[in-house]
Amino acid sequence: MNYNVAVIPGDGIGPEIVREACKVLDKIGVKYGHEFKYTEVLMGGVSIDATGVPLTEEALATAKASDSVLLGAVGGNVGQSNWYKLPPNLRPEAGLLAIRKGLGLFCNLRPAVLFSQLKGACPLKDEIIGDGFDFVVVRELTGGVYFGERKTVTENGIRKAVDTMPYDENEIRRIARWAFEVAMKRGKRVVSVDKANVLDTSRLWRQVVKEVAREYPEVEVSDMLVDNCAMQMVRDPKQFDVVLTENMFGDILSDEASMVTGSIGMLASASLGETKLGLYEPSHGSAPDIAGQNKANPIATILSAAMMLRYSFDLLDEADRIEAAVKQVLDEGYRTVDIMSEGCTLVGTKEMGDLIAERI
Repeated sequence: MNYNVAVIPGDGIGPEIVREACKVLDKIGVKYGHEFKYTEVLMGGVSIDATGVPLTEEALATAKASDSVLLGAVGGNVGQSNWYKLPPNLRPEAGLLAIRKGLGLFCNLRPAVLFSQLKGACPLKDEIIGDGFDFVVVRELTGGVYFGERKTVTENGIRKAVDTMPYDENEIRRIARWAFEVAMKRGKRVVSVDKANVLDTSRLWRQVVKEVAREYPEVEVSDMLVDNCAMQMVRDPKQFDVVLTENMFGDILSDEASMVTGSIGMLASASLGETKLGLYEPSHGSAPDIAGQNKANPIATILSAAMMLRYSFDLLDEADRIEAAVKQVLDEGYRTVDIMSEGCTLVGTKEMGDLIAERI
């Protein structure tokens, strides 16, 4: 099979880590008989330098015409870069918001994986984490309180601010379906997180999720209040498989989930919509302080490429193979500087990509 991938190297370490992810994809192509064709797209600071805007209409059109999008990172040093002297809508990160909106991406997948080889980085006790954990937060990305009507007024001399948290049943249904589809490719368990004891939006959320659950009889589904979920993630993260929740709760819980893994340099993510076209990127930033020094950890981007194979292309064996290769390299004791520990072998960005590709 042939797949057209729009590649956005971006800023900082972006070009370096994307290069290694494409190297691994190419090795998958050779092993399984696929061809990945890459079209480079400018976005972020490099696009500002070249065109004056963080994302051009032409770049967005190229992304829309692709089968999927692989992104490195965008942005620079806020205190030093001239990009941050521009209005907010012209700064590098505005390109990311624009491409998500332009591609209709409403679903964010954020895996929280603690590799057994790196469990020393986890802030939780050994008896809690055991041999590690592996769950994914499915966050609704374009609704809720972040996109609802808001106002700040003065009434009787008192300042008052109001934010609204709207959701309709169609917005809930489409994100719930994504969560159940993800669960079907994993452990077939969904925990739907809400605040149904207080919020009307959460009560509707719970009703619609139960309706969608009937379409997936193989998946075990349960409800959990968001405050309890926050506690459970640090008490027993191994209990989770797929965590489904709305925008604000998902923002908070996915950050908590990334913290308990202990290493953001290992965490992939995906933004998805109604079609198979998705945007795949590491959870970390552009790290301009180490750009061009062969120090960046490419594993999060490589694992993002594995997510692309799984969720956009339905290449499950190929995705599993990449993840197995990452674990094998870690088992063998190879580490980039951000995850280095005593007794391991320090390697650079390129060398880590080579090692993973060799084990495909």
